[in-house]
Amino acid sequence: MPIISSDILLRLSGGSSNTSPAASLGGAMSTVSGGIITSGAANNIWDDVNAAEAAAGDTEHRCVYVHNNHGSLTLQNAVVWIDSLTSSTDTEFDIALDPAAVGSTATASTGAEGTAPSGGTVTFSRPTSKGAGLSIGDIPAGSKKAIWIKRTVTASAAAASDSGSIRVEGDTAP
Repeated sequence: MPIISSDILLRLSGGSSNTSPAASLGGAMSTVSGGIITSGAANNIWDDVNAAEAAAGDTEHRCVYVHNNHGSLTLQNAVVWIDSLTSSTDTEFDIALDPAAVGSTATASTGAEGTAPSGGTVTFSRPTSKGAGLSIGDIPAGSKKAIWIKRTVTASAAAASDSGSIRVEGDTAP
């Protein structure tokens, strides 16, 4: 059976038992069920922007893993991109590949969400199509690749219910 979308999971970083998006700042991939990022769930990566953050502006970072949860097939030529930009004009997000190889734990990390990742070159960009997406390469069955997401809130941001999404696609050998 080919790889299907439910075989490709996004998981938090921050240690094998992490279930808190706020602690997803690099390190090992979460392997518990609560560490799986659920599509469409409120606050699945980011917390609400409080009044002080909205007034002053804020930039926060998260490290997540693309996990090929298929039992035997490699996700070939995997690509990640921003499928839907944020719905608020006062926020934006960018993505980057962690410098660690596929299958390895994230090389970069940050001690605080407001601090850019260090420990390797992490270059953020805003690809909004598969063709412009970031090339991950092949992810073998059961393996992973760390990616970074950066959210920027502009100063004097208005209150809003905000959302956006990233997408991962690849091929499966017949």
